[in-house]
Amino acid sequence: MKKTQILVALILGLMLPNIGTSQNSDFGNWLIYIGNKKLNSKWNIHNEVQYRNYDAVGDLEQLLLRTGLGYTFNDNKNNVLLGYGYILSENYIGDTDDKVSVNEHRIFQQFTSKQNIGSVKLNHRYRFEQRFVESDFKMRLRYFLGINVPLGKKETVNKSFYLSGYNEIFLNTESSVFDRNRLYGGLGYRINDKIKIEAGYMNQFFETSNRDQFNIITFVTF
Repeated sequence: MKKTQILVALILGLMLPNIGTSQNSDFGNWLIYIGNKKLNSKWNIHNEVQYRNYDAVGDLEQLLLRTGLGYTFNDNKNNVLLGYGYILSENYIGDTDDKVSVNEHRIFQQFTSKQNIGSVKLNHRYRFEQRFVESDFKMRLRYFLGINVPLGKKETVNKSFYLSGYNEIFLNTESSVFDRNRLYGGLGYRINDKIKIEAGYMNQFFETSNRDQFNIITFVTF
């Protein structure tokens, strides 16, 4: 069986048990596209779409659209970016099947830094958000630490599997300060130097509750 077929079988195997569950399930599914358009050796445009579901595909929890203009420096190790995001949330009302739509416009600034320890890659991201949620205004700080561990030979960059993980903490500028924490682990497959796909599990921990997610992510550089 080819490597891509193995990954597809793994994704379907993890998704099928959740298909047909009700909105009360604590296990969600996120479909994510993350793109990066290089304008030249320094400037880039970030583009991102996230389709988040309460259960399997079809029960929308949140639609997130994000874009931004970035500048790379220090031998492509660091990047600063100014961005904008639109978020549509479909929140259930109490224990009913009724939903209310919440619109959010978000401006954010971020700094990312790459670090290599042998073949292991680390990614640090610091993000500051200004959030316009309906008639409310909020601000939030986020810190993301990601790790990427190749499973193939060092000289084999394309058509190879890798392990991916991250932890991201969210802090509000007002009380309560702690907003949430996300812990993720997954298996990825690098198709070539421009495209890679991942499937993984994420636990999202809030102040008084937590939720499990199954994420499918596509990364494209063009």
